[in-house]
Amino acid sequence: MTRGQDPDLDPYKILQLDPEADPEIIQVVYRRLARRYHPDVSPGLAAAAKMIELNAAMDILSDPTRRAAYDRERARRERTAARTTATAGHSTRSPAGAQGASGGGSGTATTPAGRPGRGTGIDGAADPTPTRPRPQTVSQDWTSGRSTVGSGYDPSRMRAPEGDGAAGPPPGDPSGSVLNFGRYAGWSLGEIARRDLEYIEWLDRMTIGRTYRPELDAILRGAGRRRGAPVEEDRRGLFRRS
Repeated sequence: MTRGQDPDLDPYKILQLDPEADPEIIQVVYRRLARRYHPDVSPGLAAAAKMIELNAAMDILSDPTRRAAYDRERARRERTAARTTATAGHSTRSPAGAQGASGGGSGTATTPAGRPGRGTGIDGAADPTPTRPRPQTVSQDWTSGRSTVGSGYDPSRMRAPEGDGAAGPPPGDPSGSVLNFGRYAGWSLGEIARRDLEYIEWLDRMTIGRTYRPELDAILRGAGRRRGAPVEEDRRGLFRRS
């Protein structure tokens, strides 16, 4: 890690990126977030603080040398955390009577139920019980799927009799399945992908998008938003038992 860099700064989390993201993807995601939090668009202290975070993250990831140094330090921290978790797990599985058997005042005390309690020091004060590191519950490349694109409503041109959604009539050049629900009713998946990839990610996570899962998967892979084995088409249907 370079000198003066905040050790708690995780540029991948800030930019909602996979650690293996290509430089082109990093640039695209940064520009999208910067447009959202730029002072000209979102005045206020919260947006300003977010913009500072985005710039700091981009300073690291846009420089190959600094990014490589950060990746090495990040890998080292993950190995250390894994060893700490393994050690904590081993200590909690130790026999209940194995500790404190020397009869001294130090060691780990046990509760009446036989569970490890708090150890006592020389002065009789309780030592804090070691705790395991909290697991990460949100993926680094997760996005909320919420989008401000196509969310406005203009009664003079939207919700037309032919079924346009809140995003208005489709722009043309359709490709893929056409939705009949939501803000993009009447739009094909290809048209939506060119306009609003966040909506494609949201639809991919929702049950209502299961019918389109293979198409959504192909779109997200083509945009560099997903890696791994391709999704296979589920032919069981939404309401059939497996």
